[in-house]
Amino acid sequence: MRSPLRITRLQGLLGCLLCAASVQAESVGTGLQKHGNGVTLPLNDAYLRVEFVTPAIARVAYAKDRGFFERSSPITSPKPHAAVAWELLSAPGTATLQSSSLQVRIDLATGTLSFLDAQGKLINSEVAGSRLLKEISLDDGKSYNVAQHWSAQNGESLHGLGQQQDGLIDIKGQDLDLWQYNTHVVVPFLVSSRGYGILWDNLSYSRFGDIRPYTPIPAAQLFDNEGKPGSLSGSFYADASFGKQVAKRADALIDHNTRNKGPEQNKLVHPELPAGDVSARWEGEVLATETGIHTFHTFSDGGIRLWIDGKLVINHWLQSWLPGEEFARVELTAGKRYKIRLDWTKDQEATTARLDWKTPSQLKDTALWSESAEGVDYYFVQGPEIDQVIAGYRSLTGQAPMMPRWTFGLWQSKQRYKTQQEVLDVAAGYRQRGIPLDTIVQDWFYWPDGAWGSQKFDTERFPDPEGLTKTLHEKYNTRIMISVWGKYYLGLDTMKELDELGHIYKINKEVQEKDWLGFPYSVYDAFSPRARQVFWKQIDQAIFQKGFDAWWLDSSEPDTMGQPDLEKQKKRLAPTHFGTGARVLNGWALHQCMAVFEGQRAAAPDQRVFILTRSGFAGQQRYAAATWSGDTTSTWTALRKQITAGLGFSISGVPYWTMDIGGFAVPARFNAEKPAAADVDEWRELNTRWFQFGAFCPIFRVHGEAPAREMWEFGGETSESYKTMLAFTKLRYRLFPYTYSLGGAVTLQGGTIMRPLVMDFRNDARACGTTDQFLLGPALMASPVTEYKQRARQVYLPATQGGWYDFWTGTQAGNGTEITANAPYAQIPVHVRAGSIIPFGPEIQFSGEKQNDPLTVRVYAGANGKFELYEDDGMTNANERGERSLITLAWDEKTRCFSVGERQGSYPGMLQKRTIRVLLIEPGKPAASDASEDTLPSLSYEGKAKSLKL
Repeated sequence: MRSPLRITRLQGLLGCLLCAASVQAESVGTGLQKHGNGVTLPLNDAYLRVEFVTPAIARVAYAKDRGFFERSSPITSPKPHAAVAWELLSAPGTATLQSSSLQVRIDLATGTLSFLDAQGKLINSEVAGSRLLKEISLDDGKSYNVAQHWSAQNGESLHGLGQQQDGLIDIKGQDLDLWQYNTHVVVPFLVSSRGYGILWDNLSYSRFGDIRPYTPIPAAQLFDNEGKPGSLSGSFYADASFGKQVAKRADALIDHNTRNKGPEQNKLVHPELPAGDVSARWEGEVLATETGIHTFHTFSDGGIRLWIDGKLVINHWLQSWLPGEEFARVELTAGKRYKIRLDWTKDQEATTARLDWKTPSQLKDTALWSESAEGVDYYFVQGPEIDQVIAGYRSLTGQAPMMPRWTFGLWQSKQRYKTQQEVLDVAAGYRQRGIPLDTIVQDWFYWPDGAWGSQKFDTERFPDPEGLTKTLHEKYNTRIMISVWGKYYLGLDTMKELDELGHIYKINKEVQEKDWLGFPYSVYDAFSPRARQVFWKQIDQAIFQKGFDAWWLDSSEPDTMGQPDLEKQKKRLAPTHFGTGARVLNGWALHQCMAVFEGQRAAAPDQRVFILTRSGFAGQQRYAAATWSGDTTSTWTALRKQITAGLGFSISGVPYWTMDIGGFAVPARFNAEKPAAADVDEWRELNTRWFQFGAFCPIFRVHGEAPAREMWEFGGETSESYKTMLAFTKLRYRLFPYTYSLGGAVTLQGGTIMRPLVMDFRNDARACGTTDQFLLGPALMASPVTEYKQRARQVYLPATQGGWYDFWTGTQAGNGTEITANAPYAQIPVHVRAGSIIPFGPEIQFSGEKQNDPLTVRVYAGANGKFELYEDDGMTNANERGERSLITLAWDEKTRCFSVGERQGSYPGMLQKRTIRVLLIEPGKPAASDASEDTLPSLSYEGKAKSLKL
């Protein structure tokens, strides 16, 4: 059979020849040819293509085969781009492509590019000689390792590349494996505080920064407790609390993996260890032979703690079935020995502990490398503001459609509701208690035993799926999302249907072995258009036609190895529609989202799609896909990391993100049959703090393993936890006009809802590196609490015109300074920028229960302000046909005038007349968050411009 990849290349070459025939190329000397929106330069034994996509975006491609330049990429939207007005300027040794926004200067001798703004000021440049095409061999033929380096700019911070779990917001100088796996999500879009972005158009395994792998610390640099070289001192304990020591030994290498080794797995760590929970400790010294930042790296499950010179630098717990990475960057001096101690608590059948490191990098550049491609391909996106950069990313990869209105409310989920009646009981529990709720979630194993991938319901536990959705919709005004997988147990009819068409992966024994439930399985080829059609047909007939509203695409990274293995991945997912899996490793989730989005749009053209996917990729936003942060743990450490995980993902250009509020996997002490009172208190506070954070995220969703996660399960309706969660839920629903308008800005303007401070304060170095504060839209800055029993925390207030207000009290809080903010159990610090305009709606129990009337608008004086109120019918795709309204709310500081602009647009069912009340908050006249609204100044609005002097 002819390789689809080769067909694509032949088609691309044909397209290139046709293009050359229809557009006369103009020779400009030195082999440079001008054509269309750009130029092509022969360079060594390859070709360099530079072309404008928009006046602010340039594509750079480098390949042996000119046909590569005409390839179709799954990342970039297929929408054609219009011609760009530009000119080619010549100077000795250089050629410059110039548009109204961007200049791209080519060194004609080396092909090195520099990017400048319209005034000729340097933004960034490639590093000469860093462009890489290194031929490699894959199962289906020749490919290349590709790489490109750019100059690291003084004072800049770098952000994005997807969702990482390393607690960093500024990734400059870091090393990242760009590899889809559960809690790690790749979006190859890099954003700089200097106001540019780089979209790396590649689907294969990639790396950012220093591509050297982590390696064991050399034994010659280790010393035990007695100073003897060659190893660390290992101590082994017959419990998880280091109370009963059973053995010692010298260990030159810490690398234990006892996964799938049975009940005697502890003996593989040390023969003296009993079955059950145990622990191990390694101590001694490490000798540095280089001066600089050393990165210590652990890969483990269970509890892991690392001390360097007495300082605790790693402290986390991970579930036994999902080992994970932790990093500590430590400055060491050559010739000096440092105390080192590593503790591993091996509870809940943990299997894995490894310690290695990476010595100081000599790389000073910003670098991206990918394992497989036919050429280098990237887009340089000029801002200069980061909102413009992200809007540029969306223009390349596709705009995000408007999400259904109900997705902005509260989501209730857990692992898992076992019966249809249990789902209905939970929905009833919310309505009976008057807790606002919009969506409930049916997680996995609703299917019969042994029928994963059948898309069928177990008729004993879910006897009437249509009745379930009908009751939720009509009685409880609640929507339901359901989990579906691309995974099939072998032998099922659904699997056979795909297999007969050649669309089930014949990977190798690793995947067609038995899974953790004892069943052999495989995964369908989402890269195949025909396979996507079949997958949709299966879930349409079995699930969508029964009234389910949304899709949870779990395990959407079918290569489930926890760390990169370059040799194995060449064979995994093979053969895909595009050839060996190594070529497209990170792109499976994108195509899985495409299957569902395009399928539902064809089946129900006017119903909005919502997809929640564990993995993701650049471009997923065009398929109405949100990502959640994977199977995190119920720990304070994990809570802290979710802030940067969400911010890194959002600044990567994908606007909708969520997490399991409370964490997914639960340490045993929180889920014991009779937990200690102190653990009960901590469990409730952990979930309360997580819930407070979640209320300011794009999607507000509770999920996790046992204990139960419904609000009343945290001590009942009189508990502080319940009262706090209820208050934050009511606040979220009052903010519906604000958050839904942020969604409108996402769709219409390429906006971003969850915003790291660098987006609004990119010239403030402190803001660029802030990891635990963020903005919800332009107005609200949330500062979550991530430590147990913390009742105050430091908050940085970047300098802004008019300063900041405390949201809860309305008092002025400061400007361009750090403050100590109160953080009682019932609140987290929330601050509002002067000039902000925040519309509040009435109290509601579910989205769409009432129109936004009366609308209470809070105006924070101190600077001019503007906010665009977006409204539509909330459910259909009529907004894409222009059926929507926009109303501009504005505040003029000098005239003290609040104005409402003339309504733009309309839609069926639109509110024709409303009351708008205005609460002015200004220095010396604070207003608390629960201020009375009935007596506020107001105006009656019927679509014509009006104003109110305050």
